[in-house]
Amino acid sequence: MQIQPILPFGTRTFVMGIINLTPDSFSGDGLMKKENVVEAATRQAVQFVREGADILDLGAESTRPGAEPVDAQVELERLLPALQSITALHLNALISIDTYKATVAEECLKAGANMINDIWGLKKDAQLAQVAASHAVPLVLMHNRSHNKFFQQSETLGGRYIGTTYQDLMNEICSDLQESIAIAHTAGVQDQAIILDPGIGFGKTVEQNLSIIHHLQELRKLGYPILLGVSRKSFIGYTLDLPPEERLEGTAAAVALGINNGADIIRVHDVKAMARVARMSDAIVRH
Repeated sequence: MQIQPILPFGTRTFVMGIINLTPDSFSGDGLMKKENVVEAATRQAVQFVREGADILDLGAESTRPGAEPVDAQVELERLLPALQSITALHLNALISIDTYKATVAEECLKAGANMINDIWGLKKDAQLAQVAASHAVPLVLMHNRSHNKFFQQSETLGGRYIGTTYQDLMNEICSDLQESIAIAHTAGVQDQAIILDPGIGFGKTVEQNLSIIHHLQELRKLGYPILLGVSRKSFIGYTLDLPPEERLEGTAAAVALGINNGADIIRVHDVKAMARVARMSDAIVRH
């Protein structure tokens, strides 16, 4: 099955809005705390598209450092009702599922999702590649070397990683992502379906996260669109000494510099503000 390029990359930056169907999101925006989760998620989806989101990213398992894994059945119970409600509206946006589990992705794609965002880059469940290939949907492959032994928690600033070492940060990220790309190719995923994410905040120190954004252009040598997820993350909090709800300006700075250095998609909580940051950055970078 031939897949067409999902978005005209290179023309502008595309915005992915985060819809957290979790009770324990690091940013405090998990919708499971709401009385009517489906209604809240649907309302947020409509608002995000109105504010400029090109992609809606639904996740039902917290990816914050130190979070407990969620069973596939629980994940589906959280995802499917909201997904079905959102797809019924036929919004002008792609619907991405933030999961690394093949069974979850399969059911969600059948229910109307049309993109997969895998934070483990096929290293947790290689069967996910076959699911993406069989449905001919875009697949985000993220770099991730997270390990709890390097994790440190702060009550106000959140989790961060310390002591993780790289001999050559960007080259090792590229090398690890090439392994993920090879798994995808073996399963039949086509090149034009692949999007790469350097994995800001996943198994990386504050300094390493800052360095990735500074050197993001080096990831372009692999020849794939780049997704950048910096929104409200702890590297911003530790840099500015601010909690998640006060990281808008730090996020804006990281987004703008990320776009300048080659990001094609930005994954964000604050769609309205960051869509404006993207438009202004594009006016400067892509004029």
